[in-house]
Amino acid sequence: MTDNALLDKPQRSDPQPPTAPLAHRRLPRWSTGAIALISVGLGIGIGNTAGLHSRIQWGLIAGLLFVIGTYAVTSAVEDRRQAKDRVATSVVWVCFIIAVVPLVSLAWTTFSRGAELLDGYFLSHSMGGMTNLEKGGGVYHALLGTLEQVGLATLLAAPIGLLTAIYLVEYGRGRLAQAVTFFVDVMTGIPSIVAGLFVLAFWNLGLGFGPSGFAGSMALAILMMPVVVRSTEEMLKLVPNELREASLALGVPKWRTILKVVLPTAIGGITTGVMLAIARIAGETAPVMLLVFGNPLINPNPFAGAQESLPLYVWNQYKLGNVASIERAWAGALALIAFVMILNLVARGIARWKAPKTAGR
Repeated sequence: MTDNALLDKPQRSDPQPPTAPLAHRRLPRWSTGAIALISVGLGIGIGNTAGLHSRIQWGLIAGLLFVIGTYAVTSAVEDRRQAKDRVATSVVWVCFIIAVVPLVSLAWTTFSRGAELLDGYFLSHSMGGMTNLEKGGGVYHALLGTLEQVGLATLLAAPIGLLTAIYLVEYGRGRLAQAVTFFVDVMTGIPSIVAGLFVLAFWNLGLGFGPSGFAGSMALAILMMPVVVRSTEEMLKLVPNELREASLALGVPKWRTILKVVLPTAIGGITTGVMLAIARIAGETAPVMLLVFGNPLINPNPFAGAQESLPLYVWNQYKLGNVASIERAWAGALALIAFVMILNLVARGIARWKAPKTAGR
């Protein structure tokens, strides 16, 4: 047979080996919700049968059953690999719910008990001329004290924290920078009562000054400073080095590069960090108890005489134990939560406003 005949003869192709099907059995989307509902029902039933009267125990039993049920059903329908993946997701959801439930419960309890008294009269009047047993009075003097004390603490802590962060990121080298970083880390974990005792020993007992809002502000500034340093430091590190190098290549001094290029680029994150630090110190009670003492009257001067603050107002009213004072304590707690929430919303708004704009926006 010639070569041309061999070429003209059709070649026989080898049979292709059978391939495994690509599609696997999958659980429907509603299966997770069904398993959750069944787990909740079983948790309630087991809790009642075992004589457990706490809904928290019912919820923990239901969460455990949800994880076990998810693994069992997924292993039967799909495979063990998918079952492990779904179990990990289920554990994350259960932990999320465990973390959210106390927060929601706290917020709902505070709102339901404090909203009855929180109104314009409560926010615009003090406790001057009021007895502890009668209803009425307000939180104006405590709100004013909190604004002044937190404002002074911010004026003290924000510039020092900002300059410290600039030094650590832009100039810090060697042992001095390591020492500053170490002490900032130590200050982050200082209990608030220790900061209050330090100011009490130095300012009140050592220098002979009496209780005042400014003394409390110094203790709050000590607590606020490491938060500002850490947040500002991280924001400055996010500024691209190309911006610094381009400015320095044009002959701009380093201090002016920091002032005109680095800080404007990171101003959104820096402002957000400062606002979150303010929200962190707004609810501190121990330093205020030691240094400010509390005052039922309006004292607009933070440098002389005792003052009130929202956390101290809540503590003083609740410890009295009568119905009227406890109602005022819940309303003061709601006002404090609203104050911190407003600060967080402002921080988020500033972060979105100052966020870098992309080309498509």
